[in-house]
Amino acid sequence: MTRLFNEPAAFADEMIEGFVASHGRWVKRVSGGVVRNTQSTPDTVALVIGGGSGHYPAFAGLVGQGLAHGAAMGNLFASPSAQQVYNVAKAADHGGGVLLGYGNYAGDVLHFNQAQDRLRKEGIDCRSIAVTDDVSSAPLAERAKRRGIAGDLTVFKVAAAAAEAGYSMDATVDIAERANDRTRSFGVAFTGCTLPGADHPLFSVPEGRMAVGMGIHGEPGIDETDIPTADGLAELLVAKLLTEIPEGLDAGGARVVPILNGLGSVKYEELFVVYRRVAQLLAEAGLEAVDPQVGELVTSFDMAGTSLTLFWLDDELETLWNAPADAPAFRRGAVTAAALEASDSAMYDGDTAGVELSIPDATAESRAGAARVLAALGAAKAVVDANADELGRIDAIAGDGDHGIGMERGVRAAVEAATDAVGRGAGAGTTLHFAADAWADKAGGTSGALWGMALRAVGDVVGDTKAPDAGAVAAGVAGAAAAIMDFGKAKPGDKTLVDVLVPFRDALASGVEAGQSLTEAWSAAAVTAEQAAEDTAQLLPLMGRARPHAEKSLGTPDAGAVSMALIIRAIHNTLIERTTIKEKA
Repeated sequence: MTRLFNEPAAFADEMIEGFVASHGRWVKRVSGGVVRNTQSTPDTVALVIGGGSGHYPAFAGLVGQGLAHGAAMGNLFASPSAQQVYNVAKAADHGGGVLLGYGNYAGDVLHFNQAQDRLRKEGIDCRSIAVTDDVSSAPLAERAKRRGIAGDLTVFKVAAAAAEAGYSMDATVDIAERANDRTRSFGVAFTGCTLPGADHPLFSVPEGRMAVGMGIHGEPGIDETDIPTADGLAELLVAKLLTEIPEGLDAGGARVVPILNGLGSVKYEELFVVYRRVAQLLAEAGLEAVDPQVGELVTSFDMAGTSLTLFWLDDELETLWNAPADAPAFRRGAVTAAALEASDSAMYDGDTAGVELSIPDATAESRAGAARVLAALGAAKAVVDANADELGRIDAIAGDGDHGIGMERGVRAAVEAATDAVGRGAGAGTTLHFAADAWADKAGGTSGALWGMALRAVGDVVGDTKAPDAGAVAAGVAGAAAAIMDFGKAKPGDKTLVDVLVPFRDALASGVEAGQSLTEAWSAAAVTAEQAAEDTAQLLPLMGRARPHAEKSLGTPDAGAVSMALIIRAIHNTLIERTTIKEKA
């Protein structure tokens, strides 16, 4: 388990600080992650990669000449926020546009797409490549749903080499997509990983058994079997990958880059023993191994496990794979050292921390409403803090177990931002906007993006001129549901928070239309929300990290649905308190 840490909540920031202090020849810190510390060729494409922390060498270890221009780094196992991605992309851009690269996880897709939209609105040519190499996470017919694991390396390396060679944006995207189409990975785990400060691993495997087809965020495997010999494991990995030879290719005479990746606790010596048999099996299948990679390349904290990746080459892909690169954790050939950036003054700083944002004018009624917003957020924080461990436990059954941690980070940041806004005379709408941006930025992950959207949508309707009455609140909740479903594409029945939000929206609107007060309508709708959260136990997940482990989650409610129902009930309690105070007055 992870033993060396200070405050668990500060682990990711302190890790980045130490990484930059020890690798200043390659990287420098910017708000949201790191960028190259060397000058890049003007008007060429910049590759910005990223994801949650906890996977080193991915992602910061791949920043340097011939590889990525920057890495957006989220909290442990949580995608970076859209603000973090935007900040790093702005710092890395040098006139040729930005290609964003990330693993195909719901939170990463949401936040990177939001950052992409923002960059495009500013006139920056921005594209994305989501890596989908994990064969265990979806069938071949649904390759677009597969997650990215160790295959991140092949796609990022090829795209970066293309950018370094002066490829246009279109050509860089095309070659990155080709690399992704020709990359397949499959892995196993013997023990789960334990996050700093946690008492238990995110999942466990019985002694003598191994999880087959696990993810890199602590997601459990799709199957379980006895631990084989090293040769037996090699045979399992190779056999699985050879059932999926990319279209148009055959094994006879093909050239592949094999990557045997350690997930955190398997010793290099053990990996070499496994690779010995992998090499034999590839040769027996008629494949020529090119530049094999054996070691830790995309890890999962202290997880004991390994994955095998096969990258099927053509002449252009092989040239780009072999192109020189010099990054902290991946070096190839010899690069001509580029000059260091002139000074910190040239570094873009998009961080809003410490910057006092302006407060629009608000009426007295709206400022009073802002105080009620703050009270509601405070109640949300209290209930999340009290239930964070249970939310994590629920999430770990079929997901990565970080829902409680992410919700804690998000709601705490939202309360801090709302407190600041109210203290400076903000109206209800502005207070919600401040809270929304803080929640999305600090939480990261899917829940961070969705709660940020929800609060912002309510704030858009409530505004800063009127008291937030029942009609406005109901309309805001409807806007939140629409925004989440439009952007995240989830619908009722997918086993997500939408399964609570939609019936809550409908019940609240019905009560308000019937002439009930906000307290009365919210009370009935909260009961509906709680029942809806409970009912998700009988659903199979159709989206997110739990989808590949659908059967494991049957009988357990969705963590996001549960947290939403808890918060809805907590907010209702603040409405009751307010009504009681008014009656006494």
